[in-house]
Amino acid sequence: MDDTTFLWNGVQPLIRIVVVGVTAYLAIVLILRVSGKRTLASMSAFDFVIAVAVGAVFGRTLTTKDLSISEAVTAFILLAVLQFIFAYFEGKSKVFKKIFNTSPTLLFYDGKFIEKNLHKERLDESKVLSAVRKKGFGSMDDVAAVILEIDAQLSVIGKSKEGKSSTFQELLDETEL
Repeated sequence: MDDTTFLWNGVQPLIRIVVVGVTAYLAIVLILRVSGKRTLASMSAFDFVIAVAVGAVFGRTLTTKDLSISEAVTAFILLAVLQFIFAYFEGKSKVFKKIFNTSPTLLFYDGKFIEKNLHKERLDESKVLSAVRKKGFGSMDDVAAVILEIDAQLSVIGKSKEGKSSTFQELLDETEL
C-alpha cells in the first residue's frame, strides 16, 4: 500500500461503506423490533454478549469486503434467534435460568449491611449509600432493604413500603443475616 492509497482509495469504498452500513443498520433495527422488547430492555450477561456480537458483526460488515450483506444479516438473525431460544428456555427451566442468569442479591436489610454479599458482588457501602440518597432517603433508618437486581441496578425499598407480602422474601430466605 503506498501513501496515496493509505490516505485515499477512491470513492468506491466509501459508497460501499454507506450502502452496506445503512442496509446493515436497517436490518439490525428490524431484527431487534421483531425479536421483542426483552432484547432492548435491561440486559443480562447473555444479552450483553449478544449486543457485543451484533456490534462486532456490524463493524466488520462496514470495514471489510470479505463479508457480504447477506452473510451479515444471517449473522444478525442467528444472534437474535439464539437470544430468543435462551429467553424461551430461561422462562421454562429453573435449572437453565440458574445456570445462565444471575439472581438478585440482598445487600442491606434491617439496618445492617450484608458484608458477605457486598464482597461477593464487589461493591462497597458507599455505592449502596449513593443509591439510597438518589432515591431520596436521608437516613438508612428509613430503608428496609437494598437489592442488587439482575440488571445491576440497585433497588431501595423503604420501610413503609415493605409490607407483609415482601417482594424480597425469597432473598431473605436465601441470605444468612
